[in-house]
Amino acid sequence: MLRKTQLFLFLVLLSLLFLGSCTKTKHETGFYFWKTVFQLDTAESRSLKEIDAKSIYVRIMDIDLDPSGVQAVPISPITFTQPFPKEQQLIPVVFVNQRVFAEMDSLQIRGVANKIVPFVTAKIQQAGKEKFTELQLDCDWTKTSRDKFFYLLSYLQQLPALKDVIVSSTLRLHQVKNTVTSGIPPVKKAMLMCYNMGNLRQFGNQNSILNQQDLKTYLSGTLRNYPMEMDIALPLFQWFVVFRNNNYIGISKHINEEDIKDSALFTHNPNTNLYILTKDLPKANLKKGDVIRFESINQDELLQTAKFLKGELKGKEHRIIFYHLDQATLANHGNAELQKIIAAF
Repeated sequence: MLRKTQLFLFLVLLSLLFLGSCTKTKHETGFYFWKTVFQLDTAESRSLKEIDAKSIYVRIMDIDLDPSGVQAVPISPITFTQPFPKEQQLIPVVFVNQRVFAEMDSLQIRGVANKIVPFVTAKIQQAGKEKFTELQLDCDWTKTSRDKFFYLLSYLQQLPALKDVIVSSTLRLHQVKNTVTSGIPPVKKAMLMCYNMGNLRQFGNQNSILNQQDLKTYLSGTLRNYPMEMDIALPLFQWFVVFRNNNYIGISKHINEEDIKDSALFTHNPNTNLYILTKDLPKANLKKGDVIRFESINQDELLQTAKFLKGELKGKEHRIIFYHLDQATLANHGNAELQKIIAAF
């Protein structure tokens, strides 16, 4: 009888272990919102619902130097023209241009921190929310700006107004790999930005938004050992990078995919993502001979990224955030596609 009981208990335990190993981690999902006016259309609201988004990371403002180049000031703050959805958590994001730290001392950094909090709080109230539980700072810090940015992060966490708020930071791939020079931000959690990993300004046939080789070079064996909780941001956007005489001159917002596929306007360089303008295009301030590199992301690339990150993160729970919530962007990535990418984690 005792042996039967022991055998029964063993089988129950084995079943539980098997079921536990087959249980898929449920990851929270959400979007970034990176526009200056918050107003959702039908497509954007549908995407929030169909991927069961729990949060929207909303860019509240940039912090950059004023025209005199002396003082750090808010740039292009967001305006909420409609109430924020009740179903989603609003997570405010403040982008800090790392150049503002060049001439700052600790007193000036504390002054900026003490201006950030009431500004963000007022915007949260404008959105119809009573509070926020996380404040994210986005900064592509360098070796020279690192210590001052980290001081800003540390000081914000000491403010009484943020005692119940998690202060988080964004994290670039090179900052994960090169911790000796980049350091580790003094926060409890970070958002890994899995995009903008290549050299945007380099002429040639490449994709600077997302590249599997760069992803593996920077993150293989390093991401799993990074000493903090990690959320994941994935790109949905596309852009048109302009070169003149093989020199980078910017990203055009005045052309679209239909334009570059118009054979009367552009010649496609075969087997590349390069398009050569065959005549002047005044509406976009482009000249004959300019080269457009059309960079975009497809589902296969995102699925590869998801599977790779899953292996590196070893089943750790994390949010999956798409950049960004925008009708034109979502038109290239259906909700069924986004659900498959989420499932790949």
